[in-house]
Formats: sequence, structure tokens, C-alpha cells
Amino acid sequence: MKTAHKLIAAALLGVAGLASAQQMAGLTRTEVLRHEHSVPGTEVIQVRVDFPAHSTAPAHSHPGEEIAYVLEGTMEYALEGREPVVLKTGDAVYIPAGVNHSVRVLSEGKASELATYIVKKDQPLVKLAK
Repeated sequence: MKTAHKLIAAALLGVAGLASAQQMAGLTRTEVLRHEHSVPGTEVIQVRVDFPAHSTAPAHSHPGEEIAYVLEGTMEYALEGREPVVLKTGDAVYIPAGVNHSVRVLSEGKASELATYIVKKDQPLVKLAK
């Protein structure tokens, strides 16, 4: 079943470069929920992201808003145009649509987040920053 989740996550990303980067870094993405949103042309997607200790998710953006809730560990979120913020278990951050951001795990053990997206349908969920 985990393999199926990884294949779905790779398809969901729609960006081979990011999928490769995540596999190399040992990141795993598990889609929890996908549902029509009340705003036409949008959907809500929830994804659990598990990060190995001291890993980094490369700079990227999404075609809509993201709310990231830290389930475990301590992470630094660097949003373009803002000072980085450090979040620990139980903290959350709002990331506006189209804003490039990266995530770095600061904790000794693994870290996890629940990412909730309200995004435009039929677009790749993740776009690598150039």
C-alpha cells in the first residue's frame, strides 16, 4: 500500500524534478484527502509529508493557499520575501498562493507536517522554483 501512495504522490506532484529530489532526500508524501471546494474550479487537498532528520524540501510553490501544521519535529519554513520562521510540533504556517518556500528539518529525528491546500483544479500541486 505504501508503494501505491508513493506512486500517487509522484503523479500528484506532476513535476519529475521535485519527485526525484524528494526521493533522494527521503521525503514521503501521503495524500489524505481530496475534495471539491465550494469555489468553482478549486479543490481541497490534504497531504501528510514525512521528512528525515536534517532534510530539506527545495524551494517550490503551489497554485493556491497552503496551511502547514507540524505534527512532529522542528522545522524552518523560509517563505520568499520574509524572514524564516521556526515551527515545532503543534505550530502552523499559512503560505499564500504562488509564494516560493522551502522547508528544513532542524530536529534530530524525523519531522512530519499535515499540509492542507486550497488550489486550482487540474494544475500540478507543486512547482519548483527557478
